[in-house]
Amino acid sequence: MTEGGRQRQAEIQALAGLAGDEIGGAVDGIAAVHRAISDRVFAAVRLGVGPAALPVKVVHDAITDGVYRLVGGTAVAAGALAERVVDVPGAPVPSRTVYGSGFLAALQGLIGDSLEDERPILAGPMTFRINGEPVAPGWVGDVVPNPRPRIVVFLHGLVETEHAWRLGGRPSYAERLEGDLDCTALLVRYNSGLHISENARLLNGMLERLVDNWPVRVEQIALVGHSMGGLIARGACYDADRADLSWVRRVRHIVCLGSPHLGAPLEQLVHYASAALVRVPETRPLGRLLRRRSAGIRDLRQGSLVDEDWQGLDTDALRRRVIREVPPLDCADHYFVTATVTRSPRHPLGRIVGDGLVLPASGSGRNRARRIGFDDGNGLHISGAHHFTLLNHDAVYEALVHWLADGVRQESMRCG
Repeated sequence: MTEGGRQRQAEIQALAGLAGDEIGGAVDGIAAVHRAISDRVFAAVRLGVGPAALPVKVVHDAITDGVYRLVGGTAVAAGALAERVVDVPGAPVPSRTVYGSGFLAALQGLIGDSLEDERPILAGPMTFRINGEPVAPGWVGDVVPNPRPRIVVFLHGLVETEHAWRLGGRPSYAERLEGDLDCTALLVRYNSGLHISENARLLNGMLERLVDNWPVRVEQIALVGHSMGGLIARGACYDADRADLSWVRRVRHIVCLGSPHLGAPLEQLVHYASAALVRVPETRPLGRLLRRRSAGIRDLRQGSLVDEDWQGLDTDALRRRVIREVPPLDCADHYFVTATVTRSPRHPLGRIVGDGLVLPASGSGRNRARRIGFDDGNGLHISGAHHFTLLNHDAVYEALVHWLADGVRQESMRCG
């Protein structure tokens, strides 16, 4: 069997096993809700008829528990069997197709940290991608047709892949930039369910190897991130700056498109909702399901970029945690793009909803309590747009060309 065939078989079998486990877990959750409701009903009946209700409850519980165990156990067993034998000969490798990689990206965003431990084939490593194919950092310069001294690296967001940049089937920012600027544009794919700080370290190592093996001397690097991608870019630069790594001395531009620097309201809502749901027996399974959300999603609650924000802490605690503020990289210009679904960012709905996932204050890195330190003049706001519009929008592209085409700062202000 070819390498591609083995990869296809491993991914399909892992997906089959995961499906069995998830169906079995869902059945167990339904059983728990059923038991909680029936216990409450029988308790009420017992108040009216007395001990006579007990035998009926015993029979009811025995039957329902047996049915749920049979259904859940069958699903898990079927998944385990499929994980050993199933394959689809001739089919493409799921992770190397647009739809297959998109499905895996959704799984990774939701439970990518547990996949890393339980089914690493579905988690996938952080890699540069060229036409959907993974390319090792040391070999990228040999694969791209015309490696330039200036590199622009694009980082997608939560539950996305590098294909997301082609929203609506239009040419991506990367494709257009190579034609409009003298640069090489590279796309990164990563497991968005990992902690932001973990992905930042992975990106740090990839960029170091990329620069060390680039066919020509790298003069400038620009990092462009959508949503979580912008946070990972900032985290990687922070780590590299503290470690005095060479690649970060070449970073001149960091562009964040709809990045929740101060946190995302949806994750904040889910955090409190899960705490409330686990307190009630009938909704406890749903609360536990919400608490399964990945480390990457949890980091979006307050925009956590470093290990200290989560190591050794109870991530389900309701008390507000202290977040280490990561300052902008001294040698780079930082830019940000925000959006609101309303035509005016001052509209009450726009202030509450923002782009649907990120509020303008968070995207610009400033509110009454926190301020990242971005220059207000380096921002762009898109009205009447949602979060994913920023992946491919003419106004955003025009801003990118303008920002990245600007001259580099004076030599005295450069890193190193």
